[in-house]
Amino acid sequence: MKIAVIGGTGLIGSQVVTDLNAAGHEAVPHSKSTGIDVISGQGLDEAVAGADVVVNLTNSPTFDEASPAFFQTSMDNLLAAAHKGGVGHFVILSIVGADQVPELDYYKAKVLQEQILAAGPVPYSIVRATQFMEFMDAVLSWTADGDTVRLPATPIQPIAAKDVANAVAQVAAGAPLNGIRNIAGPEIFSLDELGRVTLSHKSDHRTVVTDPTAGMFAVVKGDVLTDEHAHLAPTRYTDWLS
Repeated sequence: MKIAVIGGTGLIGSQVVTDLNAAGHEAVPHSKSTGIDVISGQGLDEAVAGADVVVNLTNSPTFDEASPAFFQTSMDNLLAAAHKGGVGHFVILSIVGADQVPELDYYKAKVLQEQILAAGPVPYSIVRATQFMEFMDAVLSWTADGDTVRLPATPIQPIAAKDVANAVAQVAAGAPLNGIRNIAGPEIFSLDELGRVTLSHKSDHRTVVTDPTAGMFAVVKGDVLTDEHAHLAPTRYTDWLS
């Protein structure tokens, strides 16, 4: 199949392209660096021309109240181009539990993206992933202060980016789900525990203090960012750290 990967040069997109090409498909990466613009629509008709599948892995440049507008405009433009080009399958990557955390603008924006896709004219698949292992350093930096890092005990089920890419590639190569597939890492940690494991492995002697009010994940209620019934990826966190 010919598969257009929009956002195909990023952390996930570049690996999706590699996985699909290794499986015998013709996956073509598209991004701003290749001349497309999902907001203005520049280059989109050409990017999806002749494609059997479109995988959209573009992301909002901000995670604040501006993010819904990015997903609204980019999805409208991409769906119009895909429909015009006769694309038979449109895939996006979202977040496990996104619909359960309305307090976060970015999560609301991802739910909006899902809704636009589901209501659109092209058969679709939504892959929802848990939190990426690769983002843990950023999470630690948000609430670091001197020798202390404050983190809530929010349950997290970290997944490696390579496993996310593999799952997205598998879905893209299959029949449209016209629904959602959840993917997750094989283990559940509390975020504060995950912070301690991470710092210990890096021989970082800062102390993690459990603080239910600290950082973005403080607003998450219960275990909505985990899913024991998801398709479980193989990579364990400590193996990934190594």
